[in-house]
Amino acid sequence: MIRPAPAIAAIPPTTPFIGPEELMRERGLSSLVRLGANESAFGPSPRAMEAMRAELERLSWYGDPESYELRAALARKHACRIDELVVGSGIDELMGLVVRAFVAPGGTALTTRGSYPTLNYHVIGYGGRLLFVAYRPDGRLDLDALLAIAHAERPSLVYLANPDNPSGTFVARDELQRFIDALPGETLVLLDEAYADFVDEAELIAPPIDDRIIRTRTFSKAYGLAGARIGYAITSETNVQTLQKIRLHYGVNRNAQVGALASLQDDAFCAYVVREVEAARRDYYALANELGLGTIASRTNFVCIDLGTAERATRAMHELLGRGVWIRKPGAAPLDRYVRVSAGTVSMRAAFAAAFHAVLAEVPA
Repeated sequence: MIRPAPAIAAIPPTTPFIGPEELMRERGLSSLVRLGANESAFGPSPRAMEAMRAELERLSWYGDPESYELRAALARKHACRIDELVVGSGIDELMGLVVRAFVAPGGTALTTRGSYPTLNYHVIGYGGRLLFVAYRPDGRLDLDALLAIAHAERPSLVYLANPDNPSGTFVARDELQRFIDALPGETLVLLDEAYADFVDEAELIAPPIDDRIIRTRTFSKAYGLAGARIGYAITSETNVQTLQKIRLHYGVNRNAQVGALASLQDDAFCAYVVREVEAARRDYYALANELGLGTIASRTNFVCIDLGTAERATRAMHELLGRGVWIRKPGAAPLDRYVRVSAGTVSMRAAFAAAFHAVLAEVPA
């Protein structure tokens, strides 16, 4: 009998995310208000779409395996060298490369329980061991607890999302820099900045770029290219060379490269999306306040709304899906009493508000 490697055979069947398409098939739904994946409801830049359409006739060509033009544009954007950048098919792929490169089989990675689960998926898949701390009661990352575990266990990698997913909270640059400086010298920081476009650049940690930090960014959120699957990492040239050893060199979609490059040339569109997301957050705060519910102040394109208990939040999520409105909720305490709603257009927000009112009238506190 053909058997997988023992480490893989020992992993239980795992799906980090159940997609809306599968949920629609299960429920027999023909349409869905998509507010569960933190996708951009405001689309890609018109300039990006025009550039991608113009290049469709060359889709028979492979993309540039080095993403040279895109990396050159990103180097200008981030005031770094091109050799300090690596492009991949989204942050999810880049996470897998980082784990594979820096967490040896049997090695450890430290994260917050309930934070972005793809990191956990990769650590387990590559034979690593996960260490967890809990969120603070207010939904913020517990940097003190992370530091304590880091010094006790000396993990190969510590993961933070900033702004965080699923809470939406943000760690100020000085506090984050103190945390990084206090970590053991042999611990790599994987800093997931998927939502950094919704924060002023001056609020993020500053260079220098060094071997101890890998920062990941994406075109999936403010730039609206989630379906194109493209992201990048900023780190030292030494780390880039390490990732280059195992990177799938033709793994990046050619048209995604074209769209990402054009997106970088359309700052006005990105600013428009950021403003629309701010308006959506305000509407969600107002809706929650109207219903007597708490929220977590968000620096992302989603808002967490407090339903009091995990049971109520879970039931509300399922009831909303039955009404054709798809949202998600965090899975681990203390955030499991919240539902998480992505920033939608005005009409999407109205559909959510109407369904949310109806559901909460039926789901007791």
